[in-house]
Amino acid sequence: MSSGIDNIGLRYVFAGSSCMTAAFVTNPVDVTKIRMQLDGELADQRGQVRTAYQNRYYKGIIRGALRIAKDEGILALYKGFFCHSLTPSLIRESVYSTIRIGSYEPIKVLFGATNPSNTPLYKKICAGGTSGAIGSSIATPTDLIRVRLQAQGRPGAETKYSGFISAFTHILKNEGIRGLYRGMSPTVQRAIVVTATQTAGYDHTKHTILNAGLMKEGGALHITASMIAGFMVAVTSSPVDVIKTRIMNQKIDGICKDQIMYKHTLDCLWKILRSEGIFGLYKGFIPNWLRLGPHTIISFYLFEQFRSMAGIKPI
Repeated sequence: MSSGIDNIGLRYVFAGSSCMTAAFVTNPVDVTKIRMQLDGELADQRGQVRTAYQNRYYKGIIRGALRIAKDEGILALYKGFFCHSLTPSLIRESVYSTIRIGSYEPIKVLFGATNPSNTPLYKKICAGGTSGAIGSSIATPTDLIRVRLQAQGRPGAETKYSGFISAFTHILKNEGIRGLYRGMSPTVQRAIVVTATQTAGYDHTKHTILNAGLMKEGGALHITASMIAGFMVAVTSSPVDVIKTRIMNQKIDGICKDQIMYKHTLDCLWKILRSEGIFGLYKGFIPNWLRLGPHTIISFYLFEQFRSMAGIKPI
């Protein structure tokens, strides 16, 4: 068995490695989701919802992915992942998910959760939300660059960046340090919702099943609990995910402050509801679910397997 100090270090390494693997598998779905969330942005749909829906450029997850591959080539589905040997998606996961998943259990203990099988749900939610906020606040620049790169190539979109370094230097030069942290508020809000739902959902579902004697500790239980958590996180995070994508991707260069499309989270929320209706907040829900579901399953399954091989107790 590893020592306590070793366990802490290994937990972070395993958390990052698991989520980076999941990011590689799900990146094509993530690219399609970003495009769908930006499709028909703030189009006037009042009284024309059906027409606007029918006129989408990316018509669903499968046809959307095929459209991207046809227009830009199959490698376009890995935009934001493979860029001049640098991988913004992996860089993001290596920072964001290493912190948010690795810190969940230590923070949960700080909240007084010393018995994994009988910990109140609210303590798990608080621990997940806290670790998510910390990870996302640090990783915001990598997330912003990933979104910008993935959004390039859609009809009418300007191609500004050739890769991670190009995007970083362009944003820093034209938008300053603050530009790299544009959308930090909805990013942190999304991370709080995602991590609080994902980690607490997985943890609580797993121990509820164990306590009821329905399944034993092992791969089948890990997959079952993560499938449930994956659906839960897609439902809770989709609206804030759409808002985050819109704010991060909006044009800022050469735009007067009073003419910026989205001034803040609530402004973006109100404009989407007014122009696109409640369904505007769930644009890209299916690809979001198809990404978060497999991402959650792969992440927690590998995380648990790595822990088992290292002699670390399961979550």
